[in-house]
Amino acid sequence: MGDKVAELRGRLRRLEQEIDTAIDDEQRQAASAAEARKVGFSGAFRAEQRGHRVGIFRYVISMNPSSLLAVPATYAVIVAIALLDLLATLHQWITFPVLGIRRVRRADYVAIDRHKLSYLNAIEKLNCLYCGYANGVIAYAREIASRTEQYWCPIKHAKLIRSPHRRYPEFLDYGDAKGYRERLAEYQKKAGEP
Repeated sequence: MGDKVAELRGRLRRLEQEIDTAIDDEQRQAASAAEARKVGFSGAFRAEQRGHRVGIFRYVISMNPSSLLAVPATYAVIVAIALLDLLATLHQWITFPVLGIRRVRRADYVAIDRHKLSYLNAIEKLNCLYCGYANGVIAYAREIASRTEQYWCPIKHAKLIRSPHRRYPEFLDYGDAKGYRERLAEYQKKAGEP
């Protein structure tokens, strides 16, 4: 890897850490504000929120007919998502302790909370449950897979891939046999780092 690329990757890593820190700070502030308003959620605030709710009948009638046709196919995927959730969890619970990799905390990725919003009707709440669960499980499984890949095969592909996981840019270049043999143990030690 050239010096320019290494420098850019270092800058990118620092910027990603800065973004993560800023997002964490914003989420903590939002959580604190929500906690402070809890009394409001049960009173006037909640009533004001309910005022923005669209009734189920009006919601369904106003839907694009093609959206209605997509519902069964969308919700059918939940079986695969639940299976992925189960298998990814089993994989890390069985293999990570043996390999010395820290387990991924599922709660850091799967957030189920939007269904509590009083401005959503029952269908919208169900949709939010589905999307929060599905995207959370995929992010959770991706982190498990990225730690597994870093342990077993921290090598970039010959082909440029879209949206690689966050560990991928640090992997060894394709064809770097010497680096692979010399640095595999180093990558394996770092596989469990968050």
